[in-house]
Amino acid sequence: METPPDPHNSPSGEEELDSFEAGARAAEEAVQSASERAERFVSYTEQAEQLVIARGGIGMEGGVSTPLVRAMVTEPEDGEAGRPAGSRSAAEESDEAATRAGPGDERAAKPGHLARSTAFFSIATAASRVAGLAREIVAAGYFGITGPMSAFTVAFQVPNLFRALFADAALQPAFVPIFTEQIEKGRYAEAFRMASTMLLLATMVLGAITAVFILGASFLMPLFAPGFSEATESLMIVLSQIMFPILILLGVTGVVVGILNSYDRFGAFAISPLFWNLTIIAVLVGTVPLFPEDKQIYAYAFGVLAGTLVQLIIPTWDLRHTPFRGTFKVNFRDPNVRRVLILMVPVMLSLGLVNFNLLVNSFFGSLVSDQAPAGIDKAFRIYQLPQGIFSVAIATVLFPTLARFATRGDFDSLRATLAKGMRQIIFVLLPATAAILVLAEPMTRLVFQRGEFTPEQTEVVATALFWFAFSLPTNGLFLLLSRTFFGLQKPWIPTAIAAGNLVVTAIASFLLYKPYGVAGIVAATAIATLISVAIQMVLLRSRLGGIQMPQLIASTTRIAIGSLVLAGVSWEVWDLLDQALGRGLIGQIVSLGAGLGLGGIAYLASCRILHVPELDEILALVRRR
Repeated sequence: METPPDPHNSPSGEEELDSFEAGARAAEEAVQSASERAERFVSYTEQAEQLVIARGGIGMEGGVSTPLVRAMVTEPEDGEAGRPAGSRSAAEESDEAATRAGPGDERAAKPGHLARSTAFFSIATAASRVAGLAREIVAAGYFGITGPMSAFTVAFQVPNLFRALFADAALQPAFVPIFTEQIEKGRYAEAFRMASTMLLLATMVLGAITAVFILGASFLMPLFAPGFSEATESLMIVLSQIMFPILILLGVTGVVVGILNSYDRFGAFAISPLFWNLTIIAVLVGTVPLFPEDKQIYAYAFGVLAGTLVQLIIPTWDLRHTPFRGTFKVNFRDPNVRRVLILMVPVMLSLGLVNFNLLVNSFFGSLVSDQAPAGIDKAFRIYQLPQGIFSVAIATVLFPTLARFATRGDFDSLRATLAKGMRQIIFVLLPATAAILVLAEPMTRLVFQRGEFTPEQTEVVATALFWFAFSLPTNGLFLLLSRTFFGLQKPWIPTAIAAGNLVVTAIASFLLYKPYGVAGIVAATAIATLISVAIQMVLLRSRLGGIQMPQLIASTTRIAIGSLVLAGVSWEVWDLLDQALGRGLIGQIVSLGAGLGLGGIAYLASCRILHVPELDEILALVRRR
């Protein structure tokens, strides 16, 4: 590699550049010899920009969204058409890493690096989920699902909506490919200036939104929960004023994490949601006794604010391991900034619509009772466990493969992969649905019923959880089918369907909340999801020439029979042990655990007898690992 010229001796006036410009220019010239290769890579990066999506990140498992899934296809070379980027040799990866490196970038694609990163991320995510459940249990013990908890729920959901629209969840998928493109081309000055501009822009825009909501909270917040009592409404207003600054913190975090992801640094981001949860738990335990009884919920709001600050500090500290250097020389007319904002739109709408759905539940819940919004939210936390563990995992693993087949135009392979993914989601989520339907109340009792969380509140949450169960398999299919549209580079189709989903949810909730209360509101979500999945299947079937519906129906029928066996065994075992052991903590753990465990064994045995092919696929995967 050529030695970069000394910027201080350059006759082109570089002696007037500040240290940021000089360092960036030196890095650019150092990789000039590799520019043609970078240009070639970028052309494929640009083709794949539509494949960038953000998964999950909704709810409270960490104030920032979970990481991006990027599926990029490298240039066909040496007969390896469409070879995935992750399949290159260690030497190739090391060479490209050197090309992409800026000053001080010591990263190298070593053998096993991806596997280690994936394992670490999986462990960190699991730890965060456990901490998130612990946080929910601690909060439920302090506040139950009383009016203050419902006030907190809505006060958090509103800034969380704007977070999805304008902050990390929408920023990262749009920011990463553009920033990476500039780094690949060796344009470090442009990349660093664009990132610095996005940091300032996010702070300004989100700061303005925050100021509007803090100053106008007494007028704006009641619009999201019109049925609250006067006391609950007043509490919601104050809590929202405490928590809205998290919007600014999350906007900055989104850009910082995007920079780290572009340099393949995921560790700090992976671990930060764990500390988000731990910080909230620490603040709750340490400060609840310090507040008057009617204001103890303030501790939860301050905990969220402190946790979000910690979640920003951790990845920001990790920036020192990257070549990135911020600059005050920003440019709001930078075309790259414009590209980021344009790419944000489809993701912003998709994720925003999901958060609008949560607010629809709280809106109509407030018209039922002061307990309903918190009760629905608590049920959603339990519902999200199988959803997050299984359907997100399957959709995430299959998405790069779906995207590669779509890019190649190999619709036969795409159709087969999609159909297999749908059957696998049904295989794991239909029995989960059956288990929740028969054991919703003991699940809720074990997780939440202690302290201020009373048996009457358990009944409210269990009712919501029962009806959430009906949308468990369809929501898993919705996620996979949406990613298939992204793989086909048709992002506006799932966005339009998500908008229709919101409309159906709102209409059905309006029709059902009066006669059926919480059950009607949650059932509306299940109805809307079922309709959305049906539309997705019809559209994909016409585009792909079929989605193997006969096989899907046959497998679903067999899986449904096995799920009925699971439901019967789980209920009988739980009921027998519940009567024998009582409802102390140990007794509940044993009775529920044995019911689910033996029910699961009965399900697997039934699937073996019925020759369900998805069982063999899952077992083969486990044996390989």
